[in-house]
Amino acid sequence: MAEDLLGWTEIDTGTCSVARAVEILGDRWTVLVLREVFNGVRRFGDIQTHIGVSRSVLAQRLATLKEQGVLERRPYQEPGDRVRHEYRLTPLGRGLQPVLVALNNFGDQFLSGPDGPPVLLRHADCGALVSAALVCADDHRVGPREIRLELGPGARPRA
Repeated sequence: MAEDLLGWTEIDTGTCSVARAVEILGDRWTVLVLREVFNGVRRFGDIQTHIGVSRSVLAQRLATLKEQGVLERRPYQEPGDRVRHEYRLTPLGRGLQPVLVALNNFGDQFLSGPDGPPVLLRHADCGALVSAALVCADDHRVGPREIRLELGPGARPRA
């Protein structure tokens, strides 16, 4: 394993895909906002009430997610009310679904209470439970000790 990591300490981690993804996810509230939008809660007041976040923190997280291209604001209007906005996932935002499923699976496996997980994720077509899995490009399931690090074309030397 040490051989596999030989080049890792030599490269600039500023180009790391994990670091770039964390720039989007940022903190707890951002992940919870994304969970809400994935689960169909798209309106400011509904998100705020459901996760118990302050208006200012929620406004900031939504603005950041919009700025990063993860969410877009769309107008809606209830009869007799003024125009308001709801938040929808962009293609970039939908790309985060496997991350949220993996976090959900982790929580279910290691952090659930004695009664088990509060929510089950099921495949809409067959009803089987959904889980995030490591799969190679040839469709083989991959265990955590079966991954080899290789520097890619975006790797840059550390200054």
